[in-house]
Amino acid sequence: MTTTTTPAPSPGGSPGTSPGSSPGRAGPRGAAAPAVRVRGLRKAYGDKRAVDGLDLDIARGEIVAVLGPNGAGKTTTVEVLEGFRDRDDGEVTVLGTDPAAAGRAWRARIGVVAQDSRDQADLTVAESVRHTARYYPAPRDPDEVVAAVGLQDKARARVRALSGGQRRRLDVALGIVGRPELLFLDEPTTGFDPQARRVFWDLVRALRADGTTVLLTTHDLDEAAHLADRVVVVRDGRVVAEGTPDTLGGPEARVPVVSWTADGVARSQRTTTPTALVAELAARAGGPDGEIADLRVTRPSLEDVYLGLLGKADA
Repeated sequence: MTTTTTPAPSPGGSPGTSPGSSPGRAGPRGAAAPAVRVRGLRKAYGDKRAVDGLDLDIARGEIVAVLGPNGAGKTTTVEVLEGFRDRDDGEVTVLGTDPAAAGRAWRARIGVVAQDSRDQADLTVAESVRHTARYYPAPRDPDEVVAAVGLQDKARARVRALSGGQRRRLDVALGIVGRPELLFLDEPTTGFDPQARRVFWDLVRALRADGTTVLLTTHDLDEAAHLADRVVVVRDGRVVAEGTPDTLGGPEARVPVVSWTADGVARSQRTTTPTALVAELAARAGGPDGEIADLRVTRPSLEDVYLGLLGKADA
């Protein structure tokens, strides 16, 4: 998915001109109307149905992670929501407006961090962020944004000279400098080292606390578990499951597994009462010191649940 993070200038004005009110705006942040509402979305490329009747709701101020294998329809769905791709059928409302009919004023209210972008290569980092900020009516301070993504030491470096990870941080800066009401993040931390990734997570949480709605697409299940209020799993162009990172898949998918070794044989058992099972094993199979060899209690992670859901879809 390759798009630019810079919106078009407002009609009749130069960069920095207020884009005015967006038609169909559903009120201030925190209003009851959802930031995103999708019903029966469909999009096909020839005989291939990329999106096949997808439904989705995202509340204002919510962080939603959309997960799914390659080819599931995630990118097409997000591009429709961003107004970059036409749909074949279905109802779509983003910030109170149909993206297919939205204008520049609406575009100034969203931020996009695409998987890959290569614009503004001849500018410095600071120039690039300042240039982009001028397209928005109430942008964040560009210097603060550069520091927030950890590029203050590269502020005077040309964009073309940045490493892949540094370029990714710049993409994030360009996506958030306009103080968007809705932020699209497509694999945002690709190329980040672990420390930078944690700092970025803190930044996303701060944006959410400030009222920004976030739609995150990622293959990083750890990132989804740490950031998302809700996880949506897409497969074959449809939503096959959704829930919080702790409840996705339902109780059956969350049953812990107790593993141990007895008489030289590795054993395991799924149980909803792992403490009671461990107590029973200690009394029945514990050694002279009461210990159980190789005892482990494993609770399914988000990744375990996600892979299980995809397995069920295949079946």
